[in-house]
Amino acid sequence: MEPILICLIIFGALFGVVYVLTTARHKEKMALIEKGADPELFKRQQIKFSRYNLFKYGLLLIGIAIGIIVAGILDEMHAVDDVAAYFSSILFFGGLSLIVSFLLRNKLDKE
Repeated sequence: MEPILICLIIFGALFGVVYVLTTARHKEKMALIEKGADPELFKRQQIKFSRYNLFKYGLLLIGIAIGIIVAGILDEMHAVDDVAAYFSSILFFGGLSLIVSFLLRNKLDKE
């Protein structure tokens, strides 16, 4: 019974967030139209992926994979609780990979 209740709460919260964001955006559009704003403001901007973003996300995924491997090793050694090992390793190596990508980007920008 509890997993069903948890799923309902999660989906209800997600629906609530999407509903509130949608209605707020609609009200904002209607207020701008009433004031005579340009309709071009409402067009969505295209998300452009640069090579740097792909590099950053690639390093992030590699960091997460390394975190999972390290957590598995720690779990097998019974050095740390399994849940703590997985969460902390994934977050640590994911963050470390983002820092490395930032430093590499700065180094490439200077050259």
